[in-house]
Amino acid sequence: MNPTHSPILQALKDADLMKNDLLEQFVQNNLTEEVKNLLSALPKQNGWMISDHLYQYQNVWYPAIHLQALLSIQRNFQALDTDLVIATNPKCGTTWLKALAFAIVNRFRFDNPSSKQDHPLLTNNPHILVPFLENFYMIDQHPDLTCLSVNAAARLLSTHIPQAALPDSIKNSKCKLVYLCRDPKDTLVSFWHFSNKMRPKNMAHSSIEEVFEKFCEGAVEFGPFWEHVLGYWKMSLESPERVCFLKYEEMKKEPKTHLIKLAKFLGSQFSVDEENDGVPEEILKLCSFGNLSNLEVNKTGKMPIAGYELSVYFRRGEVGDHLNHLTPEMIERIDKITEEKFLDSGLKF
Repeated sequence: MNPTHSPILQALKDADLMKNDLLEQFVQNNLTEEVKNLLSALPKQNGWMISDHLYQYQNVWYPAIHLQALLSIQRNFQALDTDLVIATNPKCGTTWLKALAFAIVNRFRFDNPSSKQDHPLLTNNPHILVPFLENFYMIDQHPDLTCLSVNAAARLLSTHIPQAALPDSIKNSKCKLVYLCRDPKDTLVSFWHFSNKMRPKNMAHSSIEEVFEKFCEGAVEFGPFWEHVLGYWKMSLESPERVCFLKYEEMKKEPKTHLIKLAKFLGSQFSVDEENDGVPEEILKLCSFGNLSNLEVNKTGKMPIAGYELSVYFRRGEVGDHLNHLTPEMIERIDKITEEKFLDSGLKF
């Protein structure tokens, strides 16, 4: 599998834009006139990371280049009934879920995954192996997606796009979606750390207080957070055969149970022999935070996009880390917002 198969990755390499402080220039140079005109009429906020601004489009906040990708995806992406889509809010365990899904559906190609030195997860970051759909469409309205089908029974891809904004081809197909959500307080803290690592050197770090206010207001990439979660939650209730809704905290508490559930949903159920032979445990070991974070590729490797370190995807991954960063008043406020937003939905953290 070619780790640089995405058009956006190659374009960035060709343009020699391997520094965050040049990415904004790259974005502006590759926006279509349609998108530039659209942005001029949209509400905007200061961006969190490598983009100067976030723009509110149909009640959701996007960086400019992601909005361009969204419009192209909505118009041009053709989902297949066999597609497997990982959908998440940013910083909700996406890296872990991608690794698990990739290991599950490809396990017959790599026996005894934890000991195979040539397993792709040992030499590639999960975001390379399970690419974001948005990355293909950022600068190419009709990208070549054949790489997703090479030596694979089904296309495995991912997205941060909210459920309401998904292209009709996904909504109207029989493809399966796996959605992973996380406690908003831990999501906020993880996003705060991640965004500061991603900010260009000429941009000062954001304070937790500043990020907290923006998060509560919903002005976060692909946010508001609560509406993002609710969209996929409701879809899972309406079409449980198509949408598997998972909670990060529950997966951390009972990983094997949820791995088996995930494999069954993806159409790659573990056999009795596999379970007796400890295959689920081997996959969990391969995809564990400790293993992935200590791999050389994830300690020293860099993502072609803007050249940032792959290590930024591995900080702690712990449940309840918000207690180390948020005040009791902050916690109470987010809990109140969550209670109000999820009222009568049946969803609780």
